[in-house]
Amino acid sequence: MINLRKRIGARNKRPSYKRLEDTELVDLTKTGDKDAFGELYERYVEKIYNYIYYRTGNSHDAEDLTARVFFRAMGHIDTYTDRGVPFQAWLYRIAHNLVANWHRDRNRRKIIPLDDYIAGTLELDAPEHEALDKEEREALLAAVRKLPEDRQLLLNLKFVDHMSNADIGVIMDRTEGAVKSLYHRTLLALRETLESEQNGENRHHSERGQELS
Repeated sequence: MINLRKRIGARNKRPSYKRLEDTELVDLTKTGDKDAFGELYERYVEKIYNYIYYRTGNSHDAEDLTARVFFRAMGHIDTYTDRGVPFQAWLYRIAHNLVANWHRDRNRRKIIPLDDYIAGTLELDAPEHEALDKEEREALLAAVRKLPEDRQLLLNLKFVDHMSNADIGVIMDRTEGAVKSLYHRTLLALRETLESEQNGENRHHSERGQELS
């Protein structure tokens, strides 16, 4: 990833900062402790960048928007209170809004480079939890790309960023129960798509074999 640290002004922090919880770092930041915010930046800059790049498909814009997320977070840190919304989820909400504005202002179609993020990362619950060979993985990626955008986003947040259903709900503006339901429907849709394509391929091979016999 392109280095954003110079742009955001992160500094070298006292080692003790790394042992602090996010809420403690937020409280220190509110007192004017820039090193505390620098620690928060270090913790989440990669995840925020990856999320934005996933939504924009453009490294230059992802870098710029990531910097804006942290500048906005730093400027509005006094408004953040931990009322069941983790600091990480608050950052994602800022990122989500900035990306939405980015698309609206430019009237662009959202480009989602799933290969870079889901390939080699996506894991499914049992009995789907198996090692996938290259052909199976390509079939899975093709099936994922056919999903509606909200379901692709859900998979990215769950399997790439390893976020909880509650945190995903904050970002997607859904209840935790709604996220869980959408997740199970998404897995079912993937399974049905893969089974349908596999059955079609088997029929093709069978018909081809009969023609050659």
